[in-house]
Amino acid sequence: MSENAFDSKAFLKDLTRRPGIYQMYDAEGKILYVGKAKNLRNRVSSYFRSSGLSPKTQALVARICHIEVTVTGSETEALLLEQNLIKQQRPPYNILLRDDKSYPYIFVSDRDVYPAIRFRRGAGKKQGRYFGPYPSSNAVKESLNLLQKVFRIRSCEDSFFRNRSRPCLQYQIQRCTAPCVGMISDVEYRQDVRNAMLFLEGRSPEIMQQLAVDMDDASRALDFERAAQLRDQITALRQVQEQQYVSGQAGEADVFGCVVKPGGTSVHALFVRGGRVIGSKAYHPRVSVEDAADEVLSAFVAQFYLSGPREIPSLIITTAELADRECLQQALEQHRGRKVSLQHNVRGDRAGWQRLALTNAEQQLSSYLASKQNMHNRFLALQKELGLADTPSRLECFDISHSSGEATVASCVVFDREGPRKQDYRRFNIDGITPGDDYAAMHQALEKRYAGVIRDEGVLPDLLIIDGGKGQVAQAMDVLRGLEIRHVRVVGIAKGPTRKAGFEILIDGQTGDEAILASDSPALHLLQHIRDESHRFAIVGHRAKRNKARRQSRLEDIPGVGPKRRRELLRYFGSLKEVESASIEEIAKVSSISRTLAQEIYATLHPES
Repeated sequence: MSENAFDSKAFLKDLTRRPGIYQMYDAEGKILYVGKAKNLRNRVSSYFRSSGLSPKTQALVARICHIEVTVTGSETEALLLEQNLIKQQRPPYNILLRDDKSYPYIFVSDRDVYPAIRFRRGAGKKQGRYFGPYPSSNAVKESLNLLQKVFRIRSCEDSFFRNRSRPCLQYQIQRCTAPCVGMISDVEYRQDVRNAMLFLEGRSPEIMQQLAVDMDDASRALDFERAAQLRDQITALRQVQEQQYVSGQAGEADVFGCVVKPGGTSVHALFVRGGRVIGSKAYHPRVSVEDAADEVLSAFVAQFYLSGPREIPSLIITTAELADRECLQQALEQHRGRKVSLQHNVRGDRAGWQRLALTNAEQQLSSYLASKQNMHNRFLALQKELGLADTPSRLECFDISHSSGEATVASCVVFDREGPRKQDYRRFNIDGITPGDDYAAMHQALEKRYAGVIRDEGVLPDLLIIDGGKGQVAQAMDVLRGLEIRHVRVVGIAKGPTRKAGFEILIDGQTGDEAILASDSPALHLLQHIRDESHRFAIVGHRAKRNKARRQSRLEDIPGVGPKRRRELLRYFGSLKEVESASIEEIAKVSSISRTLAQEIYATLHPES
């Protein structure tokens, strides 16, 4: 393997399954290709399969040295961002797309006495309201058809409208109220137009609710074909109503998201020009463990703009409030020579850009912490801190998850020197114990695991990590002694008195001695990483087991989502499958769902993202 060869296996191992775009670069840092994906891991991995690649793709893969990804809220946003980046960067392996006029819009001629609602390519010069751009012309056309049914607004051209002496066929089939011949007053007609525009702005849930009621009525009447048609109409309307945070009507800003975790910091920058995200870049600045996100952003923004020649936009958005905001804002204004606004409390499209930056900062930090070189250094530090004769090659960590003793599940996650080995993860259903007895649960899980390893002549870990205190560690030692396993080191990791990250207490299984590592220790960061991963894996298994036992919908596992909200979600989206594919922004559009609850619903339905 050459020095610049891309390690696809290591990169794909921790790549998210969420939608987004990927940018491929060569050894000189030049852009090769930009693509979009509904599932980033599946799409990017297809480039590195052993057979079936076209000659063009093979040539592209041979030049790849680095790949960057940007997570989006939906595949729709990924499509728009992909087109923006292709137009901006013109990668050699992309087919160059058409200009902005290729985007479909919905146009309302609201300056006319009797406005029309029409399909348009590109935001033209004609005065009126343009809604969009939208990624799918079919979704726009189908939704316009439905809007005509609901609001009965004319779609004809003005020359046709002015020369009518009697209603046309659209009136006969109840798609228009025939304003051309005075069949409706201008006041009533304009009210219909206002309602249609409110709907297109996402401010009128009544229409969606009515469609959902009609769908339920059709189902009860056993008219399943009609119910399916209404479900498809709901889906199309939701698509056309979807807010596109990567492509708006106007505005320019640089947006910075920051995440600080033990072992690393990530700052993700989004660059918005003309209302579009035209690029992004991830940074991993070196900071001390005590620095909070606002402190990191204050220092980063100052260095980013004031240390060299760089364009300063009129608006800079951060994901945390900066303590020195006024001072930094004045410095940026002096450097730019014009007004600069530094904000963190934003709404609308700006809030969407802000969330996108924060999401990508989280994703980039996860990938960075799991990188091969970083993981190797952590294993070396762990060897030193624990006084091991050799660098451990395999770690296993156990955790227990239950709800007041119900549906108890134990997790076993495995790390090697390249990071998580997800193919070796295991879960164990815990039965026959007193509900809520974590000691007995840990004993049973460990016994199942290592009795099976011995029976099948499997691989034992060099280090066994227990998420818990001395009681859980004692159970691990008892199981290993009973199975005559003598060469596995046991370490417990328990939360300290403050229960904050960086202050965990390590418990030696052999001696019972306690130790606290420095909060910036790479060894501690490795233990925290595997502990958090085992906790996540246990929770996912527990929820699945509890749902199966209760025979419930996945929505029933979410706190705050009762029968009424479940019914409204299914009515709005038409099916559970559509709920699962929706972004946080789409879920939050349901009248009874707050953004916080939408985030909880999304996280529950996408536990692996």
